Amino acid sequence: MDTGGEAAGTAETGDGKVVPQERLPALVAALRRQGKKIVLTNGCFDLLHVGHLRSLRAARAEGDVLLVAINSDASVRANKGADYPVVPEGERAEMLAAYPFVDQVFLFSERTLDRLILLLQPDVHAKGTDYSAASVPEREAVLSYGGRIAITGDPKNHSSRDLIRIIVERFGSRG
Repeated sequence: MDTGGEAAGTAETGDGKVVPQERLPALVAALRRQGKKIVLTNGCFDLLHVGHLRSLRAARAEGDVLLVAINSDASVRANKGADYPVVPEGERAEMLAAYPFVDQVFLFSERTLDRLILLLQPDVHAKGTDYSAASVPEREAVLSYGGRIAITGDPKNHSSRDLIRIIVERFGSRG
């Protein structure tokens, strides 16, 4: 199974909260046996900001367990350009794993989470407010097994790109 990059298969940071994709089916099966409601969310999570925090916290409130899928470095570059990500995948995963309301973190390299959603069948797939329930790329996969989509977080007025722009505007000429 593709683990989303070299670090994805080996990262074991954050008190064991960063796991390779290969371990997810067994992990989810064990959680289901315990009667846990599983929430899955995903994103690049480059340069963590308050919008990420609020969206993740709200996603966790949708269930008992929050799984967070992080785009691998290669997939971030494919989606956002050669200058991204600013923070490498292993460090992004470790920082997310430090949040107490994040239960497991893993890396993925696909353009969408469709394959993993169909494999894991989370009860809820959470996305930030830059989406609507109708525009979530994985919508059809989630609905195909009776899952639910939740839009979480505050209005989309925070972004890593905005942080980078502000830093360059304020400090770029001081280097």
